[in-house]
Order: sequence, then structure tokens, then C-alpha cells
Amino acid sequence: MDTIASLFSFITTPVSWVIVQFHSVYGKVFGPDTGWAWGLSIVSLVILIRICLIPLFVKQIKATRAMQTLQPEMKKIQERYKNDKQRQSEEMMKLYKESGTNPLSSCLPILAQSPFFFALYHVLNGIATGSTIGVINDSLLASARKAHIFGAPLAAKFTDSSSKVEALGATLTDVRVVTAIMIVLMSASQFYTQRQLMTKNVDTTVKTPFMQQQKMLMYVFPVMFAIFGINFPVGVLVYWLTTNVWTMGQQMYVIRNNPTPGSKAQAAYLERLTKHVTHHEKTRSRGEKAIVKAIVSKGRERNEFERKFINSLTKVGLVAQADGTVVKGESPVESEDGTPTTTTPRRQQPKRQTKSQRQSTGAKPADDTADEAEPKTSLSKSDEPEDAKPATAAKKAAPKPAGGTRSRAQSGQRKGPQRPKSPSKK
Repeated sequence: MDTIASLFSFITTPVSWVIVQFHSVYGKVFGPDTGWAWGLSIVSLVILIRICLIPLFVKQIKATRAMQTLQPEMKKIQERYKNDKQRQSEEMMKLYKESGTNPLSSCLPILAQSPFFFALYHVLNGIATGSTIGVINDSLLASARKAHIFGAPLAAKFTDSSSKVEALGATLTDVRVVTAIMIVLMSASQFYTQRQLMTKNVDTTVKTPFMQQQKMLMYVFPVMFAIFGINFPVGVLVYWLTTNVWTMGQQMYVIRNNPTPGSKAQAAYLERLTKHVTHHEKTRSRGEKAIVKAIVSKGRERNEFERKFINSLTKVGLVAQADGTVVKGESPVESEDGTPTTTTPRRQQPKRQTKSQRQSTGAKPADDTADEAEPKTSLSKSDEPEDAKPATAAKKAAPKPAGGTRSRAQSGQRKGPQRPKSPSKK
């Protein structure tokens, strides 16, 4: 253990110094030997570390979204070179290089927190064993050993024996109840953080192996916290519970204000943005302009929610510009496939008539038909050529079809010549 502590001595000294500084502040309010003073010192250490890691968290979000975008291409590469693993890895690295993404970027916040976690673990372990570490001297060590959080000492573990717990001035029941509650809260916060990421901030239009991995991690991480949590001191559990709650709140803020395109969170965000922009008739914040600018730049590649946002602005006479601003004007409304359509009403087609209506409309009085059919020329009937009269007469003298054939066809019977009936036997 001393060898491991010496390996982390470069970080244990700064961590212990930060805890002592916060303890000196909270000790004046709650008392130097109370669990509130030491517990809030650990919580403040977590908050300070997480504020410093915000740039890495932003990089993690960008890397995660970039990986989601590349999943279809990665799947094609895996299917194309499924029998050649070396070529597959080469094409994957080439794809990462062309897109400027790094799979390890999504793990940066966890990797960056690891040294602080191990340093805090060794500081609390030194308090439990009664040995000074970092800038914690004998007087601070005695004060820390007296500190209890709801009856459990900072350095006590769930797996400690009753004699060791009694040496720290507590009972085994109090230690196990407090540690069990903190482990459950730690696992539950981790599960909820991962669940809200999967249910609200994932593009549901693309089904990729990355989503299956995230679903698996949603159940694996809480189980890992529960298994390893029984070997952590109470102070370390305070550290992990605080950092999980911070991650959950930070994730909720990102999902609400900068959601993944195509996710349910984006649909809710664009609905709120539509109401806000139509009320003020402009984009007010820099974040709103960035979102609108990204939507306009996509063109026909916009998803369903983004097209609905653009069409909602158009209906109230607003147009989204390429720089992210919104001005008054008119623009074509986009259809579901992204093609622009005009807002003018379509020409209505005449209502189709039934067969009986067409026949009743076509049957006109003889006088009216003759008047309409009479040509408006200067020639009269007597002026017709002589050779045209026989042809006209021949047409008039042409025999009509058998009686009743046309009427029977109109009444629904088969058209054409009818089969003669067989003679009846007398």
C-alpha cells in the first residue's frame, strides 16, 4: 500500500491541501471535528474538480455525437471487411482521421478523474489507519477520525470488522446502514444518468451497435458501483455520490439546451424555440442563433423536427437566415421529404359524376341540340353540294341496331351481339 501511495504522491499532496483549505473554512461554521466540516470539504473538492473538467466534458459530448454520426459508415466497413480484421482496423483509423474524431475522447472525463479518486482514497485510508499523508498532520488526523456522517466515520467501510469500527468511535450497524444507503443512491444516480441519455438524447432514426453498447453500459455501471462500493470508505462514497449527482445535473442541462439531432430532446427543444422565436420575432441568445444556423445549413438533409421548425416560422411570416437570425418575410414551405412547396392553395378538381348523372346531363331537348349544333356560317341548307345530300340521306337511312340492344347494355347487361335463345320445345 505504501508503494501505491508513493506512486500517487504527486497528486495526494495537492488533494489533501485542497481538503484542508476547505476544512478550515467550514470548520469555523460547523466546528472543526464535525462530519459536516469534513464532508462538505470533500463535496467542495468534487465541485472544484468537475468545474475544471468542463472543457473535457464538452469535448466528450462532441466526440460522442461524432461517433453516433459515423456508426452507419463503421457498420459498412465491418460488413465489407468482416474476413480481414487488419484491413478493417486500417479503414476504421482512416475514417477517424478523415472525420477528426477520437473514440477515447468520450472517456476523457472519467480518465481525468481517476488520479483524484485514487488520491482521495489514499488520504482517507491514511485517516483510517492513523497515518499522516500529504499535508494532513497529527492534529488534523485526530480531527478527521472524530468526524462522523450520520453516525458513520469518514474512513469506515461496509466490510470493516466491528473492532475496527469501534476503534473509530461508531457501531457496525450505523456504518453498514449509511454505506448501504449511499451505495444505492450512487448506483441509482448512475443508472438514471445513463437512462436519460438513451431515452431522450439519442437519434432514434439510426439503429447502430453504439446504441446497444450504451444500453448495456446502462445496466453494467450501476452493478459495478454496487460491487466495488462496499470496499470504499464513507468519504469516497461521498465523493462518488457527489460526482454522479453533478454528472446527472450537467447531463440534464445539455439535453435540454443542446440536444442530439433527431432525438426526442431535440423535438422538445425546437418546440420551445418555436414559441420563443415567434413571440419575440427574433433569436435572442448566441445559443439560439447557433442552433438555427446549423438547421439552415443542412438544407434538404434536415430531419423531421427541423423541417417542422422551419415550416412553423414560415406560417407566421418569419424566415431563418444563414447566420442564425430570424427576419420577417416569405419563403417556400418544405414538405416531409425536404423539397420546397408553395403555400398557394391547390386547384380543386371537379367532382366526378356518376354514369346516370352523365346520361341525364347529356340528354337535351331536340330543339336545344339542334340550335347548338347549327353551324354559324353564311351557308344555308339549300347551299349544300348536291353530292353531299345522298351521303347524308344514306346515313339517315342506315338501319338501327336491333331493338332494345342499347337499352339493355345501359341497364347493366353485356354489350355486343346477344346470343340467340334456343327455340322452345313445344
